[in-house]
Amino acid sequence: MRNILVTNALPYANGPIHMGHLLGYIQADIWVRAMRAMGHDVTYVCADDAHGTAIMLRAEANGITPEEQIANVQKEHIRDFNGFGVHFDHYDSTNSDTNKARSQEIYIKNREAGNIAVRPVTQLFDPEKGMFLSDRFIKGTCPKCKTEDQYGDSCEACGTTYNATELINPKSTLSGATPVEKSSDHYFFKLPNFSEYLQTWTRDSGRLPVSIANKLDEWFDAGLSDWDISRDAPYFGFEIPDAPDKYFYVWVDAPIGYMSSFENYIQTKRPDLNFDDFWKKDSENEVYHFIGKDIVYFHALFWPAMLEGANYRTPTGLFVNGFLTVNGQKMSKSRGTFIKAETYLEHLNPEYLRYYFASKLSDKVEDSDLNLDDFIQKVNSDLVGKVVNIASRCAKFINTKFDHKLSAECAEPELVQSFIEAGDSIAKAYEAREFSTAIREIMALADRANQYIDEKKPWALAKIEGEELQVHNVCSVGINLFRQLAIYLAPVLPVLAQQVQDFLKLDSFNFESRKQILVNHEIELFQPLMQRVDPKAVTAMVDASKESLGAPVAEPAKVEKKKEKAKEKKAEAQVGEADIIGIEDFIKVDLRVAEVLEAAHVEGSDKLLQLTLNVGETEPRNVFSGIREFYQPEDLKGKLVVMVANLAPRKMRFGVSNGMVLAAGNGEGVWVISPENGAKPGDKVS
Repeated sequence: MRNILVTNALPYANGPIHMGHLLGYIQADIWVRAMRAMGHDVTYVCADDAHGTAIMLRAEANGITPEEQIANVQKEHIRDFNGFGVHFDHYDSTNSDTNKARSQEIYIKNREAGNIAVRPVTQLFDPEKGMFLSDRFIKGTCPKCKTEDQYGDSCEACGTTYNATELINPKSTLSGATPVEKSSDHYFFKLPNFSEYLQTWTRDSGRLPVSIANKLDEWFDAGLSDWDISRDAPYFGFEIPDAPDKYFYVWVDAPIGYMSSFENYIQTKRPDLNFDDFWKKDSENEVYHFIGKDIVYFHALFWPAMLEGANYRTPTGLFVNGFLTVNGQKMSKSRGTFIKAETYLEHLNPEYLRYYFASKLSDKVEDSDLNLDDFIQKVNSDLVGKVVNIASRCAKFINTKFDHKLSAECAEPELVQSFIEAGDSIAKAYEAREFSTAIREIMALADRANQYIDEKKPWALAKIEGEELQVHNVCSVGINLFRQLAIYLAPVLPVLAQQVQDFLKLDSFNFESRKQILVNHEIELFQPLMQRVDPKAVTAMVDASKESLGAPVAEPAKVEKKKEKAKEKKAEAQVGEADIIGIEDFIKVDLRVAEVLEAAHVEGSDKLLQLTLNVGETEPRNVFSGIREFYQPEDLKGKLVVMVANLAPRKMRFGVSNGMVLAAGNGEGVWVISPENGAKPGDKVS
């Protein structure tokens, strides 16, 4: 058993949690749950980053104290994290007495070791607000390309970096006043003292992603500089020891919040743990930080240097995630893709997002895209159509025909054992944070489970006298396979996993528990576990996220949709007038032979079946057909049918239908049209 401390980057206490934030928190929570499922002792802590000028000014604008501001935001953050199943053992604030004491201690140790310098710095000062201005609160004209309205550290137009004092015609964004230059003593951390140490530290095996270590070489090549760690009053934060009216820059005490949050957790909830066992220099326990790539420099240079200078251990590893885009673009308030956690929870199941993120994430520092159409399709296809479908197909027979009890023997021990053995590879993928690999392997197992049930056809066997034992055996195997899948998905879908554990009446749901096959085992009455993603709910979420920009303007896409609907209505009104077509119209129709690879009921529709068709192309076609009243899925699988292959795709609320299967009817029944024997998928019908 390994002893592990995990932290997430600290969210800033002046705004809400949004989808971009959640990518990193969900990633960390999945890893924590997976490592616990493997039997390791994992502590998971976080805190609000509660200091800085921005929070002081936000509180002032809201007419409250900074303490009230951060307390209000912390409640919202905890609510949102809980809503998405991100369960920290302890959630703290950097504005705590423990963090103050630990920050001052680390500073004093570095000061005594000769790692602190003091020298005057000339800054821009707002005479109306009576405060020095950080770069974000100054705008002016770029000194190089002369572009106006640029911030005080770099130009968005030409990319030049500069000091705020170099701006032409600078203005304070707080008051509009012209700032004046003013000198003040500042305190610096001597980062160059640790240049050789950090070059070795960043290259230690497994400490950082290789791409990040390579990027950091640019800093070493340019030469490390002293780091300004002080800010002048007024400032909301901790005063620097022996330096009146001087405060620690927020990035000093923020990472120390990892330590103090863990320390407060020990004091309030886990007295059996020892702080030094995790943070002393020679500790063999593991410490990991999950962070975004935008804050790598602080965590990979300044943070380990501060710890080394104060004689503390450094992180075992930094796990870095990329940014999140939505529909391939940067999140936008006008498009409704800047989605707050709170807004998502008002419309959709949070486990949908956990699964979608997991299917995208790996150990590489790559940006992820939340494509909302793909999101709907993947969740509906994988979770509802594959995983949950297994239980719903088998449990009803166990409940109604066999008194809720599985068969006394496993009819397919080799099949079930292969699912058990697959857990070793899945566990390794989780541990390596290759979540997308784990998901692919789990879904491959789900396909095998469904294939087994399709081949055995318990619904057909149940109609044959004397086949009760076979039905019992097949459905019991199906439940065992479903149980394996639910265990493997538990780190990603904790709520679903708990529902399955309750349904199967199991005491344990960790990875080790999967090795015992369920025989002669009683289960509860099956209840629906997960509903399909409703596209209307996704649309409502996006609409609710749109920032009002004044009078509503018709979007081009909506205008086109209205035009199409008008055309459809006009066409419907003319049916009867245009029921005679010429040969030139008929020959445009491309009729092809197709093989039904998969067939399934469509949840929420009494008329439709969802068909997966092999039309002789590289990818199968998805087609919805209104024949459910006359055909069951098992009647169609493997059957050859005729379809219209060049019909324009039709977007339905259940998905996109890419073609049409031909059928004939006489008012009393419907018969799917099949080609003669000898036809094969892709053959043209004439």
